[in-house]
Amino acid sequence: MELIDRPIYTEKILPFIGKGIIKVLTGQRRVGKSCILQQLMNVIKGKNPEANIIYINMEFEEFRAIRNDQDLFDFLKDKFLPKVENFLFIDEIQDISGFENVLRSLQAKSSCDIFCTGSNAKMLSGELSTYLSGRYIEFHIHSLSYSEFLMFHKLDNNNQSLRLYLTYGGMPYLSLLRLNDEMVFEYLRNIYSTILLKDVVKREGIRNVDFLETLALYIADNVGNLFSANNISKFLKSQRIDISTAQVISYLKALCNAFLINKVGRIEINGIKKFEVGDKYFFEDLGLRNSFLGFSLQRDIHKLLENAVYLHLSLLQYEIFVGKLDTQEIDFVGIKQGKKIYVQVTYLLSDEKTTDREFGNLISIKDNYPKYIVSLDDFNKGSDMKGIRHLHLSDFLMLNTL
Repeated sequence: MELIDRPIYTEKILPFIGKGIIKVLTGQRRVGKSCILQQLMNVIKGKNPEANIIYINMEFEEFRAIRNDQDLFDFLKDKFLPKVENFLFIDEIQDISGFENVLRSLQAKSSCDIFCTGSNAKMLSGELSTYLSGRYIEFHIHSLSYSEFLMFHKLDNNNQSLRLYLTYGGMPYLSLLRLNDEMVFEYLRNIYSTILLKDVVKREGIRNVDFLETLALYIADNVGNLFSANNISKFLKSQRIDISTAQVISYLKALCNAFLINKVGRIEINGIKKFEVGDKYFFEDLGLRNSFLGFSLQRDIHKLLENAVYLHLSLLQYEIFVGKLDTQEIDFVGIKQGKKIYVQVTYLLSDEKTTDREFGNLISIKDNYPKYIVSLDDFNKGSDMKGIRHLHLSDFLMLNTL
């Protein structure tokens, strides 16, 4: 498979090579973490042909015997060479029990420069944060952004390409397949099953797999809707599925830990008060969401637009919230380095009532931070009204800064 550079990540990671800090690449399975590791290895070898690179991929059969920290210590004991720079790359490190003990020891001894990937957020909130606080840096890897999708598939930026992106999402391997429903969705369903079984069921010790699948389908069908775990529990009971609120919360967290879905909480815009109930959930990849739900672009277009905007804000490293201003809702409030942006998402500004509502919500916000309306309107796209910028979705998704 051809390695296509993803500079949005590699350019952030390269300055940390040789700096004595562990580089951790996190993200959903199959989003390209392994390929980015390969690119980093190529850069290192290009600059230093004598460098000693040790690469472990826990999905390869030859490394299946490495099950815990002692196995990893034993494997590595004769791998480091004297008088050369040593680099250790470990792919899907969460599959090694107690891996943090090895990383801590190697870093304390300055044995090598360490890079690793993981497909479960629990790894950072638990193992790494406890044992390696301040000694690692995380780079979250997403599936392809829209601009990367165009590059990987050698497509022009037009409405047809945007439709393909909203339908099939950004898994990098899709660039090797024909973009049709049968082939793509079969591939994506296999990825979904792997994530569910390996990164959720096995990793989190999930017992009620049928409920987990039902919950994932419910989230997929309610992308962008405000709801609470209590409401989900009540809905499921109406369907004669008796699940407690606590169990719903636990399973939602497990799906988030595997980077399958992402939770977005609500804040009060005046005062930045966080609400404890009423969240939205968005999928990490549009294609995965579409592949197992039963997909209709016409039916789901509003949900997909909002999910695509969420993904782009996340790519740009905003902390993302749903905004509440009195009785009005702001689809997204992005916060980064103490500054904010506001984004409203709508399918079309089809009439005066819709236009007044979408612009009116943003006009009600009295600060001077950037405000955007994102839609699929070609008419007046790129126009401004009272300081609010109206952009076509494809133009918004191509922005590198907001």
